[in-house]
Amino acid sequence: MKRWNQRIGAWGETVAAAHLQAQGLEVLAHNVRTPYGELDLVAREGQTLVFVEVKARSNVRLGYPEEGVGAAKQQHLLAAIEAYLLDQPWAGDWRVDVVAVVGRPGEIPQVEWFRNAFS
Repeated sequence: MKRWNQRIGAWGETVAAAHLQAQGLEVLAHNVRTPYGELDLVAREGQTLVFVEVKARSNVRLGYPEEGVGAAKQQHLLAAIEAYLLDQPWAGDWRVDVVAVVGRPGEIPQVEWFRNAFS
């Protein structure tokens, strides 16, 4: 049985994928494992590949989800993206987005999408 944080995380990724698809992105992959960590979602918006870090929390008592993407997490993500691009070459542009989800299964979530979050 999954721990509560894992359940919220999985639910948040599902919510984020649906949100991005509703905005016109094509979700290409979920939970891509690399030697440097996992990429939550890989999507495409036009000719741009979008790597999406999803942060979900059931409430904001301990802070907003996007606050969990600090400098160390950014470095791990960039290393994972580099590994992905070596394995799956992409000739076009790419960017990193963060999708923050607050809520819990059975509730209407609050979703905030931070495009090009690392620029």
